Amino acid sequence: MTRYHLAQLNIGRLLAPLDSPQLAGFVARLADINALADTTPGFVWRLATEDGDATAVRPYADDQILINMSVWESLEALRAFVYRSGHVEVMRQRRAWFEVLSEAYLVLWWVPAGHRPAVDEAKERLEHLQQRGESAHAFSFQRPFPAPDASPDEAPRPSADKCPAT
Repeated sequence: MTRYHLAQLNIGRLLAPLDSPQLAGFVARLADINALADTTPGFVWRLATEDGDATAVRPYADDQILINMSVWESLEALRAFVYRSGHVEVMRQRRAWFEVLSEAYLVLWWVPAGHRPAVDEAKERLEHLQQRGESAHAFSFQRPFPAPDASPDEAPRPSADKCPAT
């Protein structure tokens, strides 16, 4: 068993207020997708308020930016959830709800098992990726880095999965 888990942060800038009719489809799917994540093999933790999601967490000056943060046992577990589960259906609709961002909006990094990243920690990792590119400190599915305790034969491979077209 690895002593490290994979943390992820992704952000999105809303096209309309969260309570608008334009976002109704997104809001309607939140509980289902969060429940799917919670029961997916390899899921460890996700950021949530008492409401059960993280939509009230707005750590950026731009109040239209939502965040999603979670921890997984492995890159493979997160990849399976993102690209090979019911989550894909929601990703296909994302352009109806979120702006297309010009810089990285998802970051991955390894954390010691049991660690729950703080929002500021996650923001720093995303900023690092945006400013300095991929490294063991902050990376993506396209260029994953192995956990610090991984053996050479456990090194992750770049993802052949692509975000579904909208």
